[in-house]
Parts: sequence; structure tokens; C-alpha cells
Amino acid sequence: MSHPWQPTSPCGGGCLPADGDGVSRWAVTRRWSALVLVTSCSLLLPAVRLLPPRPRTVVHRSLARAALRGIGIRFAVSGRLDTDGGALVVAGHVSWLDVLVLAAVQPGRFVARADLISWPLLGGVARRAGVIPIERDRLRSLPDTVATVRDRLAAGETVLAFPEGTTWCGTAFGRFRPALFQAAIDAGRPVVPVSIEYVDATGARTTGPSFVGDEGIGSSMRRVLRARGLRAVVTVGPRQEPGTCRRALAVRCERHVRRTADRDSRRVLAVLRVSRRAHVA
Repeated sequence: MSHPWQPTSPCGGGCLPADGDGVSRWAVTRRWSALVLVTSCSLLLPAVRLLPPRPRTVVHRSLARAALRGIGIRFAVSGRLDTDGGALVVAGHVSWLDVLVLAAVQPGRFVARADLISWPLLGGVARRAGVIPIERDRLRSLPDTVATVRDRLAAGETVLAFPEGTTWCGTAFGRFRPALFQAAIDAGRPVVPVSIEYVDATGARTTGPSFVGDEGIGSSMRRVLRARGLRAVVTVGPRQEPGTCRRALAVRCERHVRRTADRDSRRVLAVLRVSRRAHVA
């Protein structure tokens, strides 16, 4: 049963772009095959968790990058994501792709919706990767989730979370809920705000990867796998010291993701457009 504080988003099918020119059916088939192949490699993840931190990170990052490359998505990063010693990484939430994109930059333990483990392909990866489930419709379970995140941070791990609590289209945004920030305060670990934006083949922002409204995961995946020239732009902000107030910490991180990151991402987008024009010429 839902509760009055459960995060909701007004975004839906009206936020999605009209169907445009996509890749060929053969390319879509090839991308599906690549995604299945990479997710099959996730069977090794329980064993990978036994490796020391550095090689474990390399394997996880390589798998995520292989998955993105296999489904035709490139990514660009502005800034360095430094999580040495353990940090909470927070980002706005647009798509199921966000998890792959962040893992390609800096793998870690994800706080993810509990029903993710039932999704096709991605669910098996989530189970084997050891995600920290959060049940958004059960407010009573939230303190246990915060405690788990605190323990992982205190142990020096990277934890990645989406404080909006649900997905938005990328042109509209939700506020950062403060609950998970308490874990960083209790563990005495910093928080790193990150912006993720998606652009199309022309370098313009697109809502194509958005996973919003009543759309099923299968339909969303098919739209992404048909997309031509899709890129993810990741902008990393400065580490934020936790302080003592979770609400103030949440506001600081949200402000960076919405404003400062937007300034940096415009520079990256400009570079991508110039690169695209040069390639076409």
C-alpha cells in the first residue's frame, strides 16, 4: 500500500519524443544479442565480489562499458568521480540506463527499487550485483535501508543512489529526498552529486531513454535499443562534506545537479555537437 510520502512523478508518455529514424532491425537484433551476452557474464559477479577492491572495480566497470557499447550508447564524463575511502554518489533519475552509465564511471552498490530483481535480463544482474533494495511503498522499511547504506559506507564502499525516489523525464525534476543522506552523516562519509543527461545523434537533449509513466520495462528497452547515436553526458560535482543536517545536505547536492552541473554539461554538449558536425563533414 502506498503512503502520502511516496515519491511520485507526473512524467508520462507525453514526455517521450515522437518516433524518429532508428537503427535497422539487424542492428536492433545485434544489440539485443550483445545485451544478453553481457548480462550472461554477470553470472560471475558473486565470484568477482571476492576479489580485492581495485580489480573488482575494473571488472564491474568493464562489464558496464561493454553493455553500453553493445547497445550503441557512448558516454562522456566531465570531472573525476573520487570515492576513495567510501562515498555516497547521488544523481537525478531518468532511466534504467542510469545504473549502467554510473557503473561505467564508478561501480559500487546501488540502492534500487525492490521490484528491479523481477525485471527481465537486468533483474538477474541486480541480484548478483548485490543491490540494496528499497521498497518505496513501505515507509517502515526505510530505516533498515538507511542503516544498510550507512554500514556499507563505513566499510569504505561506494554506494550509488537516486534521491528523487522515482524516475523523471529529464526536462522536469523531483526534489532530492533527505532520508538516504542520513546514512552519509551517520557514517561520516562525503557525498558526490552527479548529473546524467542524454543526447541524441544531433547533440540535443532527448527524453528518449526516460522510463516514466505506465510504460513497461520491455517497451522502454526496445525504444533505447532502436535509438541512433544516443549518448550519455555525466557531470561530476565536488565532494560534499556530510555536516549534521540531512535536509541541508540534500539541498546542496540537488542544487549542484540542477545548476552547476548544467553549466558544465552545456560545455560538453557543445563539444559533442562540434565533433558530430566534423564527423558528418
